[in-house]
Amino acid sequence: MKLRPLSDRVVIKSLEAEETTASGFILTGNAKEKPQMAEVIAVGPGGIVDGKEIVMNVKVGDKVFYSKYAGTEIKLDGVEYTIVRQNDILAVVE
Repeated sequence: MKLRPLSDRVVIKSLEAEETTASGFILTGNAKEKPQMAEVIAVGPGGIVDGKEIVMNVKVGDKVFYSKYAGTEIKLDGVEYTIVRQNDILAVVE
């Protein structure tokens, strides 16, 4: 099955959380923070949203940082995705 986001929405897949700290301590499942870095899986067409023209600035394959509690989490074919609005994406990693 394929996801096709509408409007200014972007489908992202979170990258794995760090399992060790900088000093080498291994983190348990409860101590790991929700990752805020993700890969863009699909991008909506943009267009007119709330009377404003939205140009999509991300593309499939981009690595991005997004707002911590942004979006809607979904599960499709056993894989977890998050659908966010483009303005919830904070930066593209280059």
